[in-house]
Amino acid sequence: MKVFMIGGTGLLGSAGAKELIEKGHKVTSLSLPEIPEGADIPKEMKLVTGDYMKLSDEEIHKFLKGMDGFIFAAGIDDRVSGPPPVYDLYKKYNNDPLERFLKIAKEEKVKHCVVLGSYFSYFDRIWPKMKLAENNPYIRSRVDQETIALMYADQDMSVAILELPYIFGVQKGRKPVWTILVENILSMKDKTMYPKGGTTMVTVRQVGQCIAGALEKTEGGKCYPVGYYNMTWVELLRLFHKGMGCPEKEIVTIPTFLFAMAGRKTHKENLKNNIESGLNMGKFAKAFASNMFIDKKEIEPLGVTEDDIEQAVIDSVKLSMESINGKKLVEMKVSEDK
Repeated sequence: MKVFMIGGTGLLGSAGAKELIEKGHKVTSLSLPEIPEGADIPKEMKLVTGDYMKLSDEEIHKFLKGMDGFIFAAGIDDRVSGPPPVYDLYKKYNNDPLERFLKIAKEEKVKHCVVLGSYFSYFDRIWPKMKLAENNPYIRSRVDQETIALMYADQDMSVAILELPYIFGVQKGRKPVWTILVENILSMKDKTMYPKGGTTMVTVRQVGQCIAGALEKTEGGKCYPVGYYNMTWVELLRLFHKGMGCPEKEIVTIPTFLFAMAGRKTHKENLKNNIESGLNMGKFAKAFASNMFIDKKEIEPLGVTEDDIEQAVIDSVKLSMESINGKKLVEMKVSEDK
């Protein structure tokens, strides 16, 4: 299969490209030019540097002509805040370009598409009373992204949305997303204070397996809730402490109402400064303090296999510590002009 991917040098895109190439597929990727030093980018992947946001329809047609598959592994996540309404920022970088690419993919008779989404969309479906999409701009954007993607799915073009959870593992030279949490833990000198609840998670390699499996096996339109390992926050924080070199540090579970109170305060302060976050933690606190768990049976049919999640967590934490201590690493970049 000939596959075109946006974001093939990123942490997840490169893992997907590696799996696809090992399975005999040919991968071409469009990626922003700054490639992390030492990153394990498959040498067999044809790499074109550029900004997907700046492509003309004619250029997209050229990239997709003759392709059997298309993967959208780009965009921005809830770490990105901006002036309200911040939803418009997510729509600009995630939803609008995806719709352009899928429309042209269908015109070019591409048969298989995969979109990297968020597990928040899954929990919005199964926990309707929490109104996650209604109260959190980032989650609403991901739900809307799925709606857009599934509109293009039919018997001639499959569209798979991977609802990705917390992901652990590193790419040499790239700053882990977990640096923010490590900094937060470091700021709490004596005890780590955190709410109850927990999350599902996967390793980077498992995401690569999901991408390859979804591209090969999906028929029509399908959302895959992605998860393999389920841990409480306490269990996960113990691994963080181990990676940070403070395994004996105490973890204190704080009441959900106090966590929500702090979230509401932060939200109000941000709005005063003309900043809106994708997750309104005052309203998201109840979900965050729940067990956001997913059974691995949802993705095992995609060919996802066991991995060393504990080592992946510790590796992520250690590289985060190196970043905090001054090591220069490539950070998330959404556009060449930002």
